[in-house]
Amino acid sequence: MNRKTLVLPAVVGLLAPVLAACGGADSGSGGGDAIVVGTTDRFTATKDAPAPLDPAYAYDVGTWNILRQTVQTLMIQPKGEGDPVPEAAKSCSFTDSGNERYACKLRDGLKFSNGDAITAEDVKFSIDRARAIKSDSGVFALLSTIDTVETQGDNEVIFHLKTADATFPFKLSTPVAGIVNPDDYEKDKLREGFAVDGSGPYTLKADTDGDDMTKAVFTKNPNYKGTLKVNNDEVDMVSYDDADAMGKALDKGDIDLMTRSMSPEQIQKLSDATGSSDTDLVELAGLEIRYLAFNTTAPAVKSKAVRQAMAQVIDRDGLVSEVYGSQAEPLYSLVPASITGHSNSFFNTYGDPSVTKAKALLTAANITTPVKLTLNYTTDHYGPATKQEFEVLKKQLDDSGLFDVTIKGAPWETFVPAERKGEYAVYGMGWFPDFPDADNFVAPFLDKDNFLKSPYANSDIIDKLIPESRREADRVTAGQSLTEIQDIVADDVPILPLWQGKQYVAANNEITGTAYVLNSSATLQLWELGRGASN
Repeated sequence: MNRKTLVLPAVVGLLAPVLAACGGADSGSGGGDAIVVGTTDRFTATKDAPAPLDPAYAYDVGTWNILRQTVQTLMIQPKGEGDPVPEAAKSCSFTDSGNERYACKLRDGLKFSNGDAITAEDVKFSIDRARAIKSDSGVFALLSTIDTVETQGDNEVIFHLKTADATFPFKLSTPVAGIVNPDDYEKDKLREGFAVDGSGPYTLKADTDGDDMTKAVFTKNPNYKGTLKVNNDEVDMVSYDDADAMGKALDKGDIDLMTRSMSPEQIQKLSDATGSSDTDLVELAGLEIRYLAFNTTAPAVKSKAVRQAMAQVIDRDGLVSEVYGSQAEPLYSLVPASITGHSNSFFNTYGDPSVTKAKALLTAANITTPVKLTLNYTTDHYGPATKQEFEVLKKQLDDSGLFDVTIKGAPWETFVPAERKGEYAVYGMGWFPDFPDADNFVAPFLDKDNFLKSPYANSDIIDKLIPESRREADRVTAGQSLTEIQDIVADDVPILPLWQGKQYVAANNEITGTAYVLNSSATLQLWELGRGASN
């Protein structure tokens, strides 16, 4: 039968020193045929991005989901949400009252998948390498508060921070802080292609077709030492051109499970299905956001009034209702509503959509209307509804009489290099958080070395408010600084948030563990999957 399962998130608590129990590769009830997972994520090695799976470069949800299975980190986000817990480490904690010295002791018996022992020097090498390479993906900025990395013996790593950073344990749970073998990764050069070697719960074999990885074969790592219970021996992840092809593969039994990105129509059909279907639909809380970003030096949007007028015209409720229905919610801040520190800053500033107010903004700034704009979007990264979303945005803006909008789509492999080179004045992006804290919804966009390569820089945000917010281990206490940041963004509009989405997994009902295969940050946790009679 078809079932719809709703999985609610646990409450995120306060940061604290942590200790962890031990799991390992012998945990779980593996065996049986490989579990096959479908995805529309594309994995391509191009001239502009020849090293898509190097932890020092990778910085999108698809590539991180490869690395989460294969490269171990000192910390990990727990199964039930909440604060990060030790993974390759057996303990980690701040050792000073100012949150500027963070010490980790490694778990006993850690090995890379090839059997080589892991030492504190390997951890230092891996993190110093990512910081030194400073790849143009911008992922190194997650480690920007590190001043120096020190080792004491073979089993202790000490991070000396430039400034207090209560979110640092979360950052050590991200793939850029993954431990790699110095024998496989050069210290000053990215590793090209699709090879990955680490100490995570799986090893990776990549099937390729030209420059594309078409299938990722994850095999249980016999040398894994960590907290995770691995419930299968093999998971194969197969890439499909689009959601329809992926859905047909599930219907035919070619795959056991599909996740991002399903179309709204697929999700609705699965949700409504009754009777004879053998597919389960699992709805999970999500922190995915979508937004418009601006190159604030581009002539078309250089005037703040143009960006403010767009914020005043766009009808988020109408957009969500027409394109996504109940699968998304309007968003009035960079920080999602379920995250501590959220403020409805855009609604507080602009209220309901108003052409009259937007016209007044443009008139006061002596802007001639209609303003000609091109909205750029990616055709193949965020799902099939993206084109429809931009058609709705175009109609809303054009119908105001204040804008003359063209929309233009491009595949991800060309969209990203063009965006980083500043070729787009306005472009649509999505964000799947690196970790579930408000800091990760503001700093990657607004701090130095932001991943968008945005020319927008606000000294109050960079020099005062972000550092202030990071000093507070109690994230509720950080709320005042975070609210100020969101209010500034609503006034300057370097980014225009649109909506916040839910997550969905569809699987045949032999597959167990689907309630935990994704966490709220859209991290795939393939080790949770198994085969059984029912979920």
